[in-house]
Amino acid sequence: MENDDISVGLDIGTTKIVAMIGRRNEYGKIELLGIGKAKSLGVHRGVVNNITQTIQSIQKAVDEAIAVSGIKITDAVVGIAGQHIRSLQHSDYITRPNSEEVISEEDLEKLEKQVYKLVMLPGEEIIHVLPQEFKVDGQGEITQPVGMYGGRLEANFHVVVGQISSIRNVGRCIKSAGLNLAGITLEPLASAEAVLSAEEKEAGVALIDIGGGTTDLAIFKNGIIRHTAVIPFGGNVITEDIKEGCSIIEKQAELLKVKFGSAWPGDNKDNEIVSIPGLRGRDPKEITLKNLSKIINARVIEIIEQVFLEIKNYGHEESKKKLIAGIVLTGGGAELKHIKQLVEYVTGMDTRIGYPNENLAGDSDESLSSPQYATAVGLLMNGLNKIEKAKKSTIEQRKVSEKPKLEEIKSEEIKNVSVAIEESKEPKKSVFEKWGDKFRDFLDNAE
Repeated sequence: MENDDISVGLDIGTTKIVAMIGRRNEYGKIELLGIGKAKSLGVHRGVVNNITQTIQSIQKAVDEAIAVSGIKITDAVVGIAGQHIRSLQHSDYITRPNSEEVISEEDLEKLEKQVYKLVMLPGEEIIHVLPQEFKVDGQGEITQPVGMYGGRLEANFHVVVGQISSIRNVGRCIKSAGLNLAGITLEPLASAEAVLSAEEKEAGVALIDIGGGTTDLAIFKNGIIRHTAVIPFGGNVITEDIKEGCSIIEKQAELLKVKFGSAWPGDNKDNEIVSIPGLRGRDPKEITLKNLSKIINARVIEIIEQVFLEIKNYGHEESKKKLIAGIVLTGGGAELKHIKQLVEYVTGMDTRIGYPNENLAGDSDESLSSPQYATAVGLLMNGLNKIEKAKKSTIEQRKVSEKPKLEEIKSEEIKNVSVAIEESKEPKKSVFEKWGDKFRDFLDNAE
């Protein structure tokens, strides 16, 4: 097994850190070689707020993944989220020196690099520059300009921006955990890679990733990313509300939410009661599941309304921007009972739960196709795509460098002609005429 074909996705979440090692099999599916999980300590609402604890949690997850797979890993693609993330639209162009040459990948890279030089607010830097539509010499609605002729190449970009300090802190944690940062990817984009189909992205879809500390949104239409947002609420605020409302400790509140929680209060009868052991010999607490559902329902509605406001701001109401494929829910919060029905009720949009299993090899552990692993699977896919792209460009460069130069071909051909003339038994004049015509044709074709 070549380690060159293996990648690592590292999801640094608010509640858990997941390290996933994998490669592509011959069918193009992801074969998971090892996975490690650790409780996330030192991350609050997607942002690192305790470096030491975060490093320890990363090391624990990575060591577990190495132990399972038996593969030593050095690089990782890491997800980033948090309240500091914002996105904006930007248009830019380049003027090509020779419009007689076709537009190449290098031209697109040059235009992209130009956008990375944009001046941001103090303390901010660009994380992603995602091209949407291109224009070539004023001709619009071009999705792939490579191979076209044109002097002026213009594009609309979706630019994702984050706080320098937060990005540096993530980088520092990765380095201190003994890994190289192979790339940083916005978490909703990674989740989208893992759970959305090309048809959904084409029709128009909103991906909602409900994590422990944040809820991430990514909107696609016509196969292009249109809008991204990070909302600073997630499953943790639901747990916090249960803790306060039922006067119990956080660990018990989390267990209650996972085992008995429902986003739809009408689901539970009044006489359904769960008993929570009291602290240090105190009397146990009895909590009705109806009350538990009411607490969860109120907070989930608040989260959904915030996300729906972002979707409406994008312009979902306008018919031309209508998201035909509706909403796809993923992340740990998507496992909450009846959340799909509640989202449909609040937004009036078709909803489904997004599982990353369609990208995983058939023999993968079933528990890993849970929505909570969508981001980790997406980051792993992102890393594998980077490796494949780098390999492809290396092969192309090698091909170019191996092509013999025209001058070398010409000098070789001249040598052949000279030898043929010298060795010929025919009169020199007729030989010159015969080979001269051949050589002229060769030179014409070679030009």
